[in-house]
Amino acid sequence: MGRSWELGSSAGAWVVALVAAACLLGAPATASEPAPGVVAIGDSIMQGARANLRKDGVRVDAAVSRQVTSAPGIMRRLGDRLPQDVVIHLGTNGTFPAATCRDIVKAAGPSRHVYLLTIKVPRRWERSNNAVIRACARRFPAQVTVIDWNWAASRHRSWLYGDGYHLRPAGARGYANVIHSALERTKAR
Repeated sequence: MGRSWELGSSAGAWVVALVAAACLLGAPATASEPAPGVVAIGDSIMQGARANLRKDGVRVDAAVSRQVTSAPGIMRRLGDRLPQDVVIHLGTNGTFPAATCRDIVKAAGPSRHVYLLTIKVPRRWERSNNAVIRACARRFPAQVTVIDWNWAASRHRSWLYGDGYHLRPAGARGYANVIHSALERTKAR
């Protein structure tokens, strides 16, 4: 008859620990590298341009009334699926805390690039949120680029509905073009 092996509880625990360690050590080196592509995280403004962004191959995660403080959690949930380039357009629906900038950059990690869009919204927090966005790029110049949506939308008021911030069809095309151009300029450097 063959020999039977019985493992005591401590020996079994060692086997489980060794197998788990082997799995972790054997993970491919590319697991920590960013996935290819672009993800865009935003609110209803971005939702209005979803189809246009998708035509450019951008994966869009946008929701009505989304707050900027939700961005780091969304990025962390994507984990290794978080692509190289992360476009964020949040702050339309409320204030952009300065600490959230640090949280976004931390969630992106050192090998990804974050593009923060300034906001265009007729609300008291427009100016302060845009100042925080610009300060974030100055604080993390290697990882953060500002896309000045406020500037573009202010020069093309016909892109926006009467509320002054939601996108008309021409605005959706313009919005996607502004993002696409910024991504291309950064890649060309």
